[in-house]
Amino acid sequence: MTLQPTPAPEQPSSAGAPGTPRPLPLWVAVLLALASGAALLLSLPPYGQWWLAPAGIAGLAAATHRRRLRGGLGVGFIAGVVLFVPLLDWTRIAAGWLPWILLSLAQAFYLGLLGMASAWLSPLTDRFRALWPLLTGLLWVAQEALRDRAPFGGFPWGRVAFSQGDAPALRVAVLGGAPLVTFIAAAAGGALVALAWRTWKPRTLVPAAGFAVALAALIAGPALVPTAKPATATQTIAIVQGNVPRLGLDFNAQRAAVLLNHVHATEALASEVKLGRKPQPDLVVWPENSSDIDPLKNQDAAQQIAQAADAIGVPILLGTVLRGDVPGEIRNASLLWQPATGPDLDQAYVKRHPVPFAEYMPMRSVARLVSDKVDLVQNMVAGTTPGIVKTPIGVVGDVICFEVAYDSIVRDTVVGGAQILATQTNNATFNEAEARQQLAMVQLRSVEHGREGLMVSTVGVSAFTGTDGEVIAATGFNVDAVVLHDMHIGGPRTLATRLGHWPELTMVALALFALLAAAPLRRRRTRGIPAAE
Repeated sequence: MTLQPTPAPEQPSSAGAPGTPRPLPLWVAVLLALASGAALLLSLPPYGQWWLAPAGIAGLAAATHRRRLRGGLGVGFIAGVVLFVPLLDWTRIAAGWLPWILLSLAQAFYLGLLGMASAWLSPLTDRFRALWPLLTGLLWVAQEALRDRAPFGGFPWGRVAFSQGDAPALRVAVLGGAPLVTFIAAAAGGALVALAWRTWKPRTLVPAAGFAVALAALIAGPALVPTAKPATATQTIAIVQGNVPRLGLDFNAQRAAVLLNHVHATEALASEVKLGRKPQPDLVVWPENSSDIDPLKNQDAAQQIAQAADAIGVPILLGTVLRGDVPGEIRNASLLWQPATGPDLDQAYVKRHPVPFAEYMPMRSVARLVSDKVDLVQNMVAGTTPGIVKTPIGVVGDVICFEVAYDSIVRDTVVGGAQILATQTNNATFNEAEARQQLAMVQLRSVEHGREGLMVSTVGVSAFTGTDGEVIAATGFNVDAVVLHDMHIGGPRTLATRLGHWPELTMVALALFALLAAAPLRRRRTRGIPAAE
Protein backbone atom coordinates (compact mmCIF):
# COMPACT_ATOMS: atom_id res chain seq x y z
CA MET A 1 0.00 0.00 0.00
CA THR A 2 1.31 3.45 -0.91
CA LEU A 3 1.17 6.35 1.51
CA GLN A 4 -0.85 8.77 -0.65
CA PRO A 5 -2.74 11.65 0.96
CA THR A 6 -5.59 13.23 -0.97
CA PRO A 7 -4.10 16.13 -2.91
CA ALA A 8 -5.86 19.46 -2.46
CA PRO A 9 -3.24 22.15 -3.04
CA GLU A 10 -5.80 24.90 -3.41
CA GLN A 11 -7.24 24.37 0.07
CA PRO A 12 -5.70 25.42 3.40
CA SER A 13 -3.99 22.47 5.04
CA SER A 14 -3.02 21.60 8.57
CA ALA A 15 0.61 21.89 7.53
CA GLY A 16 0.50 25.60 6.81
CA ALA A 17 -0.78 28.17 4.30
CA PRO A 18 -2.95 27.47 1.22
CA GLY A 19 -1.00 25.49 -1.34
CA THR A 20 0.98 23.61 1.25
CA PRO A 21 1.11 19.85 0.61
CA ARG A 22 -1.10 17.96 3.02
CA PRO A 23 0.07 15.48 5.65
CA LEU A 24 -1.61 12.14 6.08
CA PRO A 25 -5.02 12.34 7.75
CA LEU A 26 -4.69 12.50 11.51
CA TRP A 27 -6.36 9.16 12.12
CA VAL A 28 -3.95 7.50 9.69
CA ALA A 29 -0.99 9.18 11.38
CA VAL A 30 -2.12 8.01 14.82
CA LEU A 31 -2.55 4.44 13.59
CA LEU A 32 0.89 4.60 12.00
CA ALA A 33 2.37 5.91 15.25
CA LEU A 34 0.80 3.06 17.20
CA ALA A 35 2.07 0.52 14.69
CA SER A 36 5.51 2.13 14.63
CA GLY A 37 5.89 1.99 18.39
CA ALA A 38 4.83 -1.66 18.36
CA ALA A 39 7.27 -2.49 15.55
CA LEU A 40 10.15 -0.83 17.42
CA LEU A 41 9.21 -2.76 20.57
CA LEU A 42 9.14 -6.08 18.76
CA SER A 43 12.50 -5.38 17.12
CA LEU A 44 14.17 -5.35 20.55
CA PRO A 45 14.85 -8.30 22.88
CA PRO A 46 13.23 -10.48 24.05
CA TYR A 47 11.34 -10.49 20.74
CA GLY A 48 14.33 -9.81 18.51
CA GLN A 49 12.56 -9.15 15.19
CA TRP A 50 15.30 -6.78 14.01
CA TRP A 51 13.76 -6.14 10.59
CA LEU A 52 10.81 -4.38 12.24
CA ALA A 53 13.05 -1.51 13.35
CA PRO A 54 13.35 0.06 9.86
CA ALA A 55 9.63 -0.56 9.32
CA GLY A 56 8.76 1.22 12.58
CA ILE A 57 11.06 4.11 11.75
CA ALA A 58 9.48 4.42 8.30
CA GLY A 59 5.98 4.47 9.77
CA LEU A 60 6.88 7.23 12.21
CA ALA A 61 8.56 9.26 9.47
CA ALA A 62 5.42 9.00 7.33
CA ALA A 63 3.13 9.86 10.25
CA THR A 64 5.05 13.05 11.10
CA HIS A 65 5.73 14.21 7.54
CA ARG A 66 4.19 17.60 6.73
CA ARG A 67 2.51 17.90 10.14
CA ARG A 68 2.63 21.02 12.27
CA LEU A 69 5.31 20.91 14.92
CA ARG A 70 2.91 20.16 17.74
CA GLY A 71 1.36 17.42 15.60
CA GLY A 72 4.77 15.87 15.03
CA LEU A 73 5.44 16.08 18.76
CA GLY A 74 2.16 14.34 19.57
CA VAL A 75 2.50 11.60 16.99
CA GLY A 76 6.08 10.88 18.03
CA PHE A 77 5.04 10.80 21.70
CA ILE A 78 2.32 8.24 20.93
CA ALA A 79 4.88 5.98 19.26
CA GLY A 80 7.20 6.45 22.23
CA VAL A 81 4.52 5.46 24.73
CA VAL A 82 3.76 2.27 22.81
CA LEU A 83 7.48 1.48 22.72
CA PHE A 84 8.68 2.38 26.19
CA VAL A 85 5.80 1.44 28.50
CA PRO A 86 6.06 -2.30 27.75
CA LEU A 87 9.81 -2.20 27.09
CA LEU A 88 10.53 -0.82 30.56
CA ASP A 89 7.94 -2.91 32.38
CA TRP A 90 10.78 -4.62 34.29
CA THR A 91 11.41 -1.38 36.21
CA ARG A 92 7.99 -1.82 37.83
CA ILE A 93 9.25 -4.91 39.68
CA ALA A 94 11.79 -2.92 41.66
CA ALA A 95 10.33 0.59 41.73
CA GLY A 96 6.57 0.21 41.47
CA TRP A 97 4.10 1.24 38.79
CA LEU A 98 4.33 5.04 39.12
CA PRO A 99 8.13 5.38 38.60
CA TRP A 100 7.80 2.91 35.71
CA ILE A 101 5.15 5.04 34.01
CA LEU A 102 7.01 8.30 34.65
CA LEU A 103 10.25 6.89 33.23
CA SER A 104 8.42 5.52 30.20
CA LEU A 105 6.69 8.83 29.52
CA ALA A 106 9.96 10.71 29.89
CA GLN A 107 11.60 8.45 27.33
CA ALA A 108 8.59 8.77 25.03
CA PHE A 109 9.02 12.54 25.09
CA TYR A 110 12.31 12.13 23.20
CA LEU A 111 10.47 10.39 20.39
CA GLY A 112 8.07 13.31 20.50
CA LEU A 113 11.00 15.66 19.92
CA LEU A 114 12.11 13.39 17.08
CA GLY A 115 8.63 13.62 15.54
CA MET A 116 8.71 17.41 15.82
CA ALA A 117 12.12 17.55 14.13
CA SER A 118 10.90 15.23 11.39
CA ALA A 119 7.91 17.51 10.78
CA TRP A 120 10.23 20.54 10.66
CA LEU A 121 12.31 18.90 7.93
CA SER A 122 9.28 18.10 5.75
CA PRO A 123 9.88 20.93 3.24
CA LEU A 124 13.45 19.72 2.80
CA THR A 125 12.48 16.11 2.15
CA ASP A 126 9.67 17.22 -0.17
CA ARG A 127 12.08 19.27 -2.23
CA PHE A 128 15.00 16.83 -2.13
CA ARG A 129 13.40 13.40 -1.79
CA ALA A 130 16.79 11.68 -2.05
CA LEU A 131 17.69 13.14 1.36
CA TRP A 132 15.01 11.18 3.17
CA PRO A 133 17.20 8.20 4.16
CA LEU A 134 20.09 10.44 5.22
CA LEU A 135 17.96 12.83 7.26
CA THR A 136 16.01 10.04 8.95
CA GLY A 137 19.23 8.38 10.02
CA LEU A 138 20.71 11.64 11.30
CA LEU A 139 17.62 12.53 13.32
CA TRP A 140 17.55 9.16 15.05
CA VAL A 141 21.23 9.41 15.96
CA ALA A 142 20.71 12.93 17.33
CA GLN A 143 17.66 11.86 19.35
CA GLU A 144 19.58 8.96 20.89
CA ALA A 145 22.61 11.13 21.59
CA LEU A 146 20.40 13.46 23.63
CA ARG A 147 18.50 10.68 25.38
CA ASP A 148 21.73 8.88 26.25
CA ARG A 149 22.99 11.90 28.19
CA ALA A 150 20.14 13.86 29.74
CA PRO A 151 18.90 14.14 32.35
CA PHE A 152 21.04 12.67 35.16
CA GLY A 153 23.49 11.11 32.72
CA GLY A 154 20.84 9.75 30.38
CA PHE A 155 19.14 6.38 29.88
CA PRO A 156 20.14 4.63 26.62
CA TRP A 157 17.70 1.73 26.93
CA GLY A 158 15.83 0.92 23.73
CA ARG A 159 18.37 2.32 21.27
CA VAL A 160 17.81 1.13 17.73
CA ALA A 161 21.36 -0.25 17.70
CA PHE A 162 20.44 -2.66 20.49
CA SER A 163 17.74 -4.20 18.30
CA GLN A 164 20.16 -5.24 15.56
CA GLY A 165 21.89 -8.19 17.25
CA ASP A 166 20.95 -10.65 14.50
CA ALA A 167 20.96 -8.12 11.66
CA PRO A 168 23.70 -7.43 9.11
CA ALA A 169 23.74 -3.84 10.41
CA LEU A 170 25.40 -4.99 13.64
CA ARG A 171 28.67 -5.42 11.74
CA VAL A 172 29.06 -1.69 11.07
CA ALA A 173 29.60 -1.22 14.81
CA VAL A 174 33.23 -2.06 14.10
CA LEU A 175 33.44 1.15 12.04
CA GLY A 176 31.40 3.67 14.02
CA GLY A 177 29.99 2.02 17.11
CA ALA A 178 26.37 1.98 18.21
CA PRO A 179 25.53 5.37 16.59
CA LEU A 180 26.47 4.07 13.14
CA VAL A 181 24.33 0.94 13.64
CA THR A 182 21.38 3.17 14.56
CA PHE A 183 22.07 5.36 11.51
CA ILE A 184 22.07 2.41 9.11
CA ALA A 185 18.83 0.95 10.47
CA ALA A 186 17.12 4.37 10.55
CA ALA A 187 18.36 5.28 7.06
CA ALA A 188 16.83 2.01 5.84
CA GLY A 189 13.56 3.21 7.37
CA GLY A 190 13.97 6.52 5.54
CA ALA A 191 14.53 4.71 2.24
CA LEU A 192 11.44 2.59 2.91
CA VAL A 193 9.14 5.56 3.49
CA ALA A 194 10.59 7.37 0.49
CA LEU A 195 9.88 4.26 -1.57
CA ALA A 196 6.30 3.98 -0.30
CA TRP A 197 5.40 7.67 -0.64
CA ARG A 198 3.80 8.49 -4.04
CA THR A 199 5.38 5.69 -6.04
CA TRP A 200 2.48 5.18 -8.44
CA LYS A 201 3.12 8.11 -10.79
CA PRO A 202 5.19 7.27 -13.89
CA ARG A 203 7.66 10.08 -13.21
CA THR A 204 8.43 8.62 -9.81
CA LEU A 205 9.33 5.13 -10.99
CA VAL A 206 13.03 5.85 -11.45
CA PRO A 207 13.43 7.49 -8.01
CA ALA A 208 11.41 4.63 -6.50
CA ALA A 209 13.79 2.12 -8.04
CA GLY A 210 16.68 4.08 -6.57
CA PHE A 211 15.13 3.99 -3.11
CA ALA A 212 14.54 0.25 -3.46
CA VAL A 213 18.20 -0.27 -4.27
CA ALA A 214 19.22 1.98 -1.36
CA LEU A 215 16.95 0.04 1.00
CA ALA A 216 18.42 -3.29 -0.09
CA ALA A 217 21.97 -1.93 0.25
CA LEU A 218 21.34 -0.56 3.74
CA ILE A 219 19.82 -3.81 4.97
CA ALA A 220 22.07 -6.36 3.28
CA GLY A 221 25.23 -4.35 2.56
CA PRO A 222 26.63 -4.34 6.10
CA ALA A 223 26.99 -8.12 5.89
CA LEU A 224 30.05 -7.42 3.72
CA VAL A 225 31.78 -5.41 6.45
CA PRO A 226 34.56 -7.53 7.99
CA THR A 227 34.45 -7.82 11.76
CA ALA A 228 37.57 -7.66 13.89
CA LYS A 229 39.69 -10.78 14.25
CA PRO A 230 40.66 -11.46 17.86
CA ALA A 231 44.10 -12.60 18.90
CA THR A 232 44.83 -16.30 18.61
CA ALA A 233 45.84 -16.80 22.25
CA THR A 234 43.05 -18.12 24.47
CA GLN A 235 42.41 -18.51 28.18
CA THR A 236 39.68 -20.54 29.84
CA ILE A 237 37.19 -18.38 31.71
CA ALA A 238 34.47 -19.66 34.02
CA ILE A 239 31.36 -17.62 34.75
CA VAL A 240 29.38 -18.57 37.83
CA GLN A 241 25.64 -17.87 37.97
CA GLY A 242 24.85 -18.85 41.53
CA ASN A 243 21.16 -17.82 41.49
CA VAL A 244 19.19 -16.41 44.43
CA PRO A 245 16.63 -18.06 46.73
CA ARG A 246 13.86 -15.69 45.57
CA LEU A 247 13.58 -13.06 42.86
CA GLY A 248 12.57 -9.53 43.76
CA LEU A 249 13.71 -6.67 45.93
CA ASP A 250 14.18 -8.87 48.99
CA PHE A 251 17.17 -10.62 47.38
CA ASN A 252 19.18 -8.21 49.54
CA ALA A 253 17.74 -9.88 52.62
CA GLN A 254 19.21 -13.13 51.33
CA ARG A 255 22.78 -11.87 51.03
CA ALA A 256 24.40 -14.73 52.92
CA ALA A 257 22.54 -17.32 50.85
CA VAL A 258 23.48 -15.62 47.56
CA LEU A 259 27.16 -15.57 48.53
CA LEU A 260 27.05 -19.21 49.58
CA ASN A 261 25.43 -20.15 46.25
CA HIS A 262 28.42 -18.72 44.39
CA VAL A 263 30.92 -20.24 46.81
CA HIS A 264 29.36 -23.70 46.54
CA ALA A 265 29.09 -23.50 42.73
CA THR A 266 32.78 -22.61 42.51
CA GLU A 267 33.75 -25.42 44.89
CA ALA A 268 31.66 -27.85 42.83
CA LEU A 269 33.53 -26.69 39.73
CA ALA A 270 36.83 -27.29 41.53
CA SER A 271 35.74 -30.84 42.31
CA GLU A 272 34.83 -31.43 38.67
CA VAL A 273 38.24 -30.11 37.62
CA LYS A 274 40.04 -32.45 40.02
CA LEU A 275 38.08 -35.39 38.64
CA GLY A 276 39.05 -34.40 35.10
CA ARG A 277 35.47 -33.73 34.06
CA LYS A 278 35.98 -30.01 33.47
CA PRO A 279 39.03 -28.07 32.27
CA GLN A 280 40.95 -25.94 34.74
CA PRO A 281 39.85 -22.30 34.33
CA ASP A 282 42.39 -19.49 34.31
CA LEU A 283 39.94 -16.98 35.80
CA VAL A 284 36.55 -17.22 37.50
CA VAL A 285 34.04 -14.36 37.23
CA TRP A 286 31.16 -13.87 39.65
CA PRO A 287 28.34 -11.39 39.01
CA GLU A 288 27.42 -8.06 40.54
CA ASN A 289 26.15 -8.47 44.12
CA SER A 290 27.47 -12.03 44.35
CA SER A 291 28.86 -10.88 47.70
CA ASP A 292 26.51 -8.17 48.86
CA ILE A 293 28.25 -8.52 52.21
CA ASP A 294 31.40 -6.38 52.25
CA PRO A 295 34.25 -8.93 52.50
CA LEU A 296 36.69 -6.21 53.54
CA LYS A 297 34.65 -5.58 56.68
CA ASN A 298 33.03 -8.98 57.29
CA GLN A 299 35.40 -11.79 58.20
CA ASP A 300 32.87 -14.55 57.53
CA ALA A 301 32.28 -13.36 53.97
CA ALA A 302 36.04 -13.02 53.39
CA GLN A 303 36.63 -16.55 54.67
CA GLN A 304 33.98 -18.03 52.38
CA ILE A 305 35.35 -16.26 49.29
CA ALA A 306 38.91 -17.28 50.19
CA GLN A 307 37.71 -20.86 50.57
CA ALA A 308 36.28 -20.81 47.04
CA ALA A 309 39.39 -19.15 45.54
CA ASP A 310 41.70 -21.65 47.25
CA ALA A 311 39.57 -24.55 46.04
CA ILE A 312 39.62 -23.51 42.39
CA GLY A 313 43.22 -22.27 42.58
CA VAL A 314 42.79 -19.20 40.35
CA PRO A 315 41.67 -15.59 40.93
CA ILE A 316 37.99 -14.77 41.25
CA LEU A 317 36.68 -11.45 39.91
CA LEU A 318 33.65 -10.87 42.11
CA GLY A 319 30.99 -8.22 42.46
CA THR A 320 30.50 -6.80 45.92
CA VAL A 321 29.19 -3.81 47.87
CA LEU A 322 31.81 -1.92 49.85
CA ARG A 323 30.59 0.00 52.88
CA GLY A 324 32.10 3.42 53.47
CA ASP A 325 32.99 5.05 56.74
CA VAL A 326 30.05 7.43 56.34
CA PRO A 327 26.77 5.74 57.38
CA GLY A 328 24.65 4.81 54.36
CA GLU A 329 27.51 5.42 51.90
CA ILE A 330 28.28 2.42 49.70
CA ARG A 331 30.23 1.56 46.55
CA ASN A 332 29.19 -0.96 43.91
CA ALA A 333 32.53 -2.61 43.20
CA SER A 334 34.38 -5.47 41.60
CA LEU A 335 37.31 -7.08 43.42
CA LEU A 336 40.00 -9.43 42.19
CA TRP A 337 40.40 -12.09 44.86
CA GLN A 338 43.61 -14.11 44.64
CA PRO A 339 43.95 -17.64 46.06
CA ALA A 340 46.07 -17.70 49.23
CA THR A 341 46.67 -13.91 49.35
CA GLY A 342 43.09 -12.63 49.21
CA PRO A 343 41.80 -9.34 47.74
CA ASP A 344 44.09 -7.38 45.45
CA LEU A 345 42.98 -3.84 46.22
CA ASP A 346 45.09 -2.45 43.39
CA GLN A 347 42.89 -4.37 40.95
CA ALA A 348 39.43 -3.22 41.95
CA TYR A 349 36.80 -1.28 40.06
CA VAL A 350 34.08 0.97 41.49
CA LYS A 351 31.03 1.58 39.32
CA ARG A 352 31.37 4.96 37.63
CA HIS A 353 27.73 5.51 36.67
CA PRO A 354 25.36 4.64 39.51
CA VAL A 355 21.76 4.59 38.33
CA PRO A 356 19.79 7.67 39.46
CA PHE A 357 16.71 6.87 41.55
CA ALA A 358 17.94 3.29 41.97
CA GLU A 359 21.51 3.47 43.27
CA TYR A 360 21.42 7.07 44.42
CA MET A 361 18.48 9.39 44.92
CA PRO A 362 18.43 12.85 43.36
CA MET A 363 15.81 15.16 44.86
CA ARG A 364 14.99 12.63 47.56
CA SER A 365 12.28 14.74 49.20
CA VAL A 366 10.46 15.13 45.88
CA ALA A 367 10.95 11.47 44.99
CA ARG A 368 9.18 10.45 48.20
CA LEU A 369 5.99 11.85 46.68
CA VAL A 370 6.31 9.32 43.86
CA SER A 371 7.33 6.13 45.65
CA ASP A 372 7.38 4.85 49.21
CA LYS A 373 10.52 2.84 48.36
CA VAL A 374 12.73 5.90 48.02
CA ASP A 375 14.49 5.49 51.35
CA LEU A 376 15.51 1.94 50.47
CA VAL A 377 18.03 3.57 48.11
CA GLN A 378 21.33 4.41 49.78
CA ASN A 379 23.88 6.93 48.53
CA MET A 380 26.09 5.02 46.14
CA VAL A 381 29.42 6.75 45.56
CA ALA A 382 30.60 6.81 41.95
CA GLY A 383 34.03 5.57 40.95
CA THR A 384 36.42 7.84 39.09
CA THR A 385 38.54 5.52 36.94
CA PRO A 386 37.70 3.11 34.09
CA GLY A 387 37.18 -0.56 34.85
CA ILE A 388 40.66 -1.80 33.97
CA VAL A 389 41.47 -4.92 35.99
CA LYS A 390 44.84 -6.60 35.45
CA THR A 391 44.64 -10.34 35.97
CA PRO A 392 47.08 -13.21 35.31
CA ILE A 393 45.31 -13.93 32.01
CA GLY A 394 45.39 -10.32 30.77
CA VAL A 395 43.54 -7.05 31.20
CA VAL A 396 39.79 -7.28 31.78
CA GLY A 397 37.63 -4.33 30.79
CA ASP A 398 35.02 -4.43 33.52
CA VAL A 399 31.67 -2.63 33.62
CA ILE A 400 28.84 -3.17 36.06
CA CYS A 401 25.21 -3.68 35.06
CA PHE A 402 23.65 -0.74 33.16
CA GLU A 403 27.07 0.74 32.38
CA VAL A 404 27.29 -1.51 29.32
CA ALA A 405 24.63 0.70 27.68
CA TYR A 406 26.94 3.76 27.72
CA ASP A 407 29.37 4.07 24.83
CA SER A 408 32.14 5.96 26.58
CA ILE A 409 32.24 3.82 29.72
CA VAL A 410 32.92 0.66 27.71
CA ARG A 411 35.30 2.37 25.28
CA ASP A 412 37.38 3.78 28.14
CA THR A 413 38.28 0.26 29.23
CA VAL A 414 39.50 -0.71 25.76
CA VAL A 415 41.50 2.49 25.37
CA GLY A 416 42.99 1.64 28.77
CA GLY A 417 44.20 -1.73 27.50
CA ALA A 418 41.29 -4.15 27.98
CA GLN A 419 41.81 -7.45 26.18
CA ILE A 420 38.40 -8.93 27.00
CA LEU A 421 35.16 -7.27 28.11
CA ALA A 422 33.25 -8.31 31.23
CA THR A 423 29.79 -7.16 32.29
CA GLN A 424 28.88 -8.13 35.84
CA THR A 425 25.19 -7.70 36.51
CA ASN A 426 22.38 -8.61 38.86
CA ASN A 427 18.98 -9.18 37.28
CA ALA A 428 17.31 -10.57 40.41
CA THR A 429 15.18 -7.45 40.81
CA PHE A 430 14.08 -7.48 37.15
CA ASN A 431 13.09 -10.20 34.69
CA GLU A 432 14.33 -12.20 31.74
CA ALA A 433 13.34 -9.53 29.20
CA GLU A 434 15.64 -7.01 30.87
CA ALA A 435 18.46 -9.56 30.99
CA ARG A 436 18.17 -10.29 27.27
CA GLN A 437 18.06 -6.58 26.45
CA GLN A 438 21.31 -6.20 28.37
CA LEU A 439 22.91 -9.18 26.62
CA ALA A 440 22.21 -7.50 23.27
CA MET A 441 24.32 -4.57 24.45
CA VAL A 442 27.22 -6.87 25.36
CA GLN A 443 26.89 -8.45 21.93
CA LEU A 444 27.21 -5.06 20.22
CA ARG A 445 30.18 -4.04 22.37
CA SER A 446 32.17 -7.10 21.31
CA VAL A 447 31.70 -6.22 17.66
CA GLU A 448 32.31 -2.52 18.25
CA HIS A 449 35.66 -2.96 19.99
CA GLY A 450 36.88 -6.27 18.59
CA ARG A 451 37.02 -7.81 22.05
CA GLU A 452 35.35 -11.02 23.11
CA GLY A 453 32.96 -10.41 25.97
CA LEU A 454 31.06 -12.04 28.76
CA MET A 455 28.02 -11.20 30.80
CA VAL A 456 27.59 -12.88 34.15
CA SER A 457 24.43 -12.46 36.19
CA THR A 458 23.27 -13.70 39.57
CA VAL A 459 20.15 -15.26 38.01
CA GLY A 460 20.79 -15.07 34.26
CA VAL A 461 21.04 -14.58 31.44
CA SER A 462 24.82 -15.18 31.40
CA ALA A 463 26.77 -15.77 28.20
CA PHE A 464 29.91 -15.15 26.15
CA THR A 465 29.99 -13.03 23.00
CA GLY A 466 32.29 -13.12 19.98
CA THR A 467 33.72 -10.28 17.93
CA ASP A 468 31.35 -11.26 15.12
CA GLY A 469 28.32 -10.83 17.38
CA GLU A 470 27.79 -14.49 18.12
CA VAL A 471 26.24 -15.31 21.51
CA ILE A 472 27.90 -18.39 23.00
CA ALA A 473 26.68 -20.73 25.76
CA ALA A 474 23.84 -18.55 27.05
CA THR A 475 22.29 -19.79 30.28
CA GLY A 476 18.65 -19.86 31.28
CA PHE A 477 16.99 -17.39 33.62
CA ASN A 478 16.47 -18.01 37.33
CA VAL A 479 18.68 -21.10 37.36
CA ASP A 480 22.13 -21.86 38.72
CA ALA A 481 24.82 -22.49 36.12
CA VAL A 482 28.58 -22.60 35.62
CA VAL A 483 29.86 -22.13 32.08
CA LEU A 484 33.44 -22.38 30.81
CA HIS A 485 34.67 -20.98 27.53
CA ASP A 486 38.04 -20.42 25.87
CA MET A 487 38.17 -16.69 25.24
CA HIS A 488 40.56 -15.05 22.80
CA ILE A 489 42.62 -12.48 24.66
CA GLY A 490 43.21 -9.17 22.88
CA GLY A 491 43.37 -8.15 19.26
CA PRO A 492 43.83 -4.99 17.20
CA ARG A 493 41.84 -1.88 18.04
CA THR A 494 38.91 -1.25 15.76
CA LEU A 495 38.18 1.93 13.86
CA ALA A 496 35.22 2.50 16.17
CA THR A 497 37.49 2.38 19.22
CA ARG A 498 39.95 4.79 17.65
CA LEU A 499 37.29 7.26 16.51
CA GLY A 500 35.34 7.28 19.75
CA HIS A 501 32.54 9.86 19.75
CA TRP A 502 33.54 11.49 16.46
CA PRO A 503 31.07 9.57 14.23
CA GLU A 504 28.21 10.43 16.57
CA LEU A 505 29.28 14.07 16.93
CA THR A 506 29.54 14.39 13.16
CA MET A 507 26.07 12.99 12.61
CA VAL A 508 24.58 15.21 15.31
CA ALA A 509 26.23 18.25 13.72
CA LEU A 510 24.81 17.29 10.32
CA ALA A 511 21.36 16.87 11.85
CA LEU A 512 21.55 20.35 13.35
CA PHE A 513 22.72 21.76 10.01
CA ALA A 514 19.76 20.13 8.26
CA LEU A 515 17.35 21.64 10.78
CA LEU A 516 18.82 25.07 10.08
CA ALA A 517 18.76 24.50 6.33
CA ALA A 518 15.05 23.70 6.43
CA ALA A 519 14.16 27.11 7.90
CA PRO A 520 14.09 29.07 4.57
CA LEU A 521 11.95 26.36 2.94
CA ARG A 522 9.51 26.50 5.86
CA ARG A 523 9.19 30.26 5.39
CA ARG A 524 8.42 29.71 1.71
CA ARG A 525 5.81 27.13 2.62
CA THR A 526 4.05 29.45 5.08
CA ARG A 527 3.72 31.96 2.21
CA GLY A 528 1.89 29.30 0.20
CA ILE A 529 4.73 28.42 -2.17
CA PRO A 530 4.55 24.59 -2.51
CA ALA A 531 7.68 22.51 -2.35
CA ALA A 532 8.57 20.33 -5.29
CA GLU A 533 6.90 16.92 -5.31
